[in-house]
Amino acid sequence: MDGGPIITTEANYLTGSKSPMGEFAARPLRSKRKKYRWKKPSLKRRMLKLKRKTDPLEGAPQARGIVLEKVGIESKQPNSAIRKAVRIQLSKNGKQITAFIPGDGGLKYIDEHDEVIVEGIGGAMGGAMGDIPGVRWKVCAVNGVSLESLIYGKAEKPIR
Repeated sequence: MDGGPIITTEANYLTGSKSPMGEFAARPLRSKRKKYRWKKPSLKRRMLKLKRKTDPLEGAPQARGIVLEKVGIESKQPNSAIRKAVRIQLSKNGKQITAFIPGDGGLKYIDEHDEVIVEGIGGAMGGAMGDIPGVRWKVCAVNGVSLESLIYGKAEKPIR
């Protein structure tokens, strides 16, 4: 039909197939590669979307929450300071996180039961920044007003 002679190897003759099924043929190599790719932790985490599932913000850039308490976190060696932070309960899923309060004197503009908006602090691969251990978020707004504008005196905090 196609004009050329059909060349058959012994393996093809036994299976009755025209396609090569040897150890280094494309199909077995591809299926083997597909199987062993799952051994790589990076691929497994990406394919199963584990980062998004464990992230309290669920992949969102910002989230709203209610302040539960003010806390002081000791900085890592060789620095010596108490970094100001707040414990927050997220309104979208009820998870509790710790968020850093940036700026000089930012703590006095945040009270318990205030509504705050948090965002990532900007550490490597979404992790902690600088000498603050385990804190991955920072407060960017309090009761709908930017924390930066509160610190610089450009705006006043509204009473809820």
